[in-house]
Amino acid sequence: MTRVPLSVLDLSPISEGSTAQQALRNTLDLARQVEEWGYERYWVAEHHFVAAASSSPAVLIGLIAAATNRIRVGSAAVQIGHHTAASVVESFGTIDAVYPGRIDLGIGRSGQRRAEALAGKDRPEPEHEAKVIEGTLFPKPFQMSKLILLDRLVASGTVLVQPNAEAPDFEVQLDDIIGFLRGDFATSTGVELTATPGAGADVELWLFGSSGGQSAQVAGARGLPFVANYHVSPGTTLDAVEAYRAAFVPSKILHEPYVVVSADAVVAESDDEATDLASSFPQWVHSIRSGHGAIPYPDPKTVAPLTDEQSEIVQDRVTTQFVGSAAAVAEKLDGLQRATGAKELVVTSVTHDHADRLRSYELLGKEWGLPRLRV
Repeated sequence: MTRVPLSVLDLSPISEGSTAQQALRNTLDLARQVEEWGYERYWVAEHHFVAAASSSPAVLIGLIAAATNRIRVGSAAVQIGHHTAASVVESFGTIDAVYPGRIDLGIGRSGQRRAEALAGKDRPEPEHEAKVIEGTLFPKPFQMSKLILLDRLVASGTVLVQPNAEAPDFEVQLDDIIGFLRGDFATSTGVELTATPGAGADVELWLFGSSGGQSAQVAGARGLPFVANYHVSPGTTLDAVEAYRAAFVPSKILHEPYVVVSADAVVAESDDEATDLASSFPQWVHSIRSGHGAIPYPDPKTVAPLTDEQSEIVQDRVTTQFVGSAAAVAEKLDGLQRATGAKELVVTSVTHDHADRLRSYELLGKEWGLPRLRV
C-alpha cells in the first residue's frame, strides 16, 4: 500500500519540570531522528509567552537545518501580523543561502484576525453539526472568537508589534513577500528594493489556515499549497479544504490544488500505553482554550482531572486526537487522508517524556512504510 508522505509539526513543548533549553535540545534531537526515519518535512510553529520554545521560528529553522542533512525544514507558520514582509524574506533568504533547496516558508494570519476582532470586523464563524467521513470525526466547530479577545491574548498581540503599528492586509503582505522573493518588489511610490539575502531564494511558500476564510481563499487564488489545521480546529477543516479548492487557480507553482492536513497523534506499543501517555492532553489543551496559554506539558502520572465543564471546552480536540498502537493510528490517518483528499499529512505528537515522543514518531514511521535512511 502506497501512502502519502508524512511530515512532522513540532511545537517545541516544554514539559512540566523541564526548561526551554531542554525543549530546544529535544527539538534538534527529534529532527535528526525523524530524518533517519524517512519523514518528509520538519515544521516548527510560532508561539509566544507560553510553555513552548518555538517563539523564533527562523532562528530555530536555521539550527535544525544545520543539525540535519536532507529533510525539508520550515515554519508552520510565521504569523505575518507580527512581522514585516521584508524581515521574513531576509530571514528565510539567509537560511536558504546556507541550506539551499530545503526551506519551507509557511505563513499564517492569526495576528491580523485578532486586529479585525478588536476593530469589530471579524468574520462570522461557521456553525454546523458534527459529521463522520471515512471513519474520521469532524466535530461541531469550536467558536474561536471566544479566545481572540481574552485579555492575555490581546496583551500578547500588543507587545509583538511596535506601538501604534498597523499590519497591512494579509493578502497585501503575501504579495509583498512574493515580490521580494521574485526580486521585483517596488514600493507604492515606485522605488525598487531588493531583499539581500532573499531575492531568488529557493524556498517553498505555503499558506496555513483553520477555516474557509482568507488564508484558504488566497492560497487557492495564488495557486499555492495549503495546510488545513485539523489539529487546531477539526470542526472547520473541511470548510478550509473546500474553500481552497473552490478558489484554486493554476500557477507556475502548482497545476492543481495541493492540500496538507495536520493531526495530533500519540503512538505507543499498545493502545493502553498510548492512552496513558495521552491522558494529560486534555489539561494541556484546556490551558490553551481557557486563554491562559499553553502550560508546561503535564505529567500524566500526577495531573489532576478536569471538571465536566472544563472537559466540554476541549472535547473536540480530545476526540480527534489519534491515540493508540501504530496500526490503529495509521488506520485513522488513512481515514483523514481519504476524507480530505490530502496529498500529505503532518503529525504533531506531544508527550511529557521526550523518549515517548521519539518512540511515537518511530513506530508510526515504520508502520506508515517510510523509507529509512542508511547511517
